[in-house]
Amino acid sequence: MLQLENLSRRFGATAAVQDVSLTIPAGQMVGVIGRSGAGKSTLLRMINRLTEPSSGRILHDGADVTALRGQALRDWRTRCGMIFQQFNLVQRLDVLTNVLVGRLNHHPGLLGTLTTLFKHFPAEERAMALAALDRFDLADQALQRADTLSGGQQQRVAIARVLMQEPRLILADEPVASLDPRNSRTVMEALRDVNRRDGITVLCNLHHLEIARDYCDRIIAMQAGRVMFDGPPAGLTAAKLREIYGVSEAEFDEQSLMEPARRPAHGPETSQAAAFTA
Repeated sequence: MLQLENLSRRFGATAAVQDVSLTIPAGQMVGVIGRSGAGKSTLLRMINRLTEPSSGRILHDGADVTALRGQALRDWRTRCGMIFQQFNLVQRLDVLTNVLVGRLNHHPGLLGTLTTLFKHFPAEERAMALAALDRFDLADQALQRADTLSGGQQQRVAIARVLMQEPRLILADEPVASLDPRNSRTVMEALRDVNRRDGITVLCNLHHLEIARDYCDRIIAMQAGRVMFDGPPAGLTAAKLREIYGVSEAEFDEQSLMEPARRPAHGPETSQAAAFTA
């Protein structure tokens, strides 16, 4: 179970997230909606400890995540995988190697350094990576460079990579914002499959309410850093949406489409993958 207790993050005088308290049972798929500046990304990045909370606590199965340091924090980031809008793959490397990057936290110290430099992953892990790719219909692309794939395919590679971490929780920060409708559905189906089949909790930031309704068990709506709605998809009615955002559902989606794409976030996967680019 994931618990957020009065979680806040301030940047100077600006409160990006304000006193958010949530309880998310294990195995739930949750969609977090809101326009740019609502605090969605900051919230997810605090859970993964890529952004430090200004106040409040994060608990997972009773353990205080906000108190973790050093190896304990690295272990948490292995159990709490992150998927980004811009995929964060090493474009010049093959797909299989990109997926195997997800195992690096399982090889600490000198072994991890040698594994990274020479790409000598154990046969068992290579088989795991191929199985993950096959699950998302990408086994035939295993030896292709990542930059030869479509955006939807690259995001599914990113999902396969995070599965290699063997996470308990996956945080997906606007994973379909850069994709067309067809690829958006394919990626969301992959995330839902991971949630249903593996029982992994998924927290997913989304711009489009229709996608959140179709794929998530629960929707959290944020505005100006605060949670304005938390409940089942059916509860976020047209009247409730207008009360929170002052617009219709069509206007909400249209305004989201007009928002500029955000810069890709940087996290543990980015630094792990960068080790291959030297």
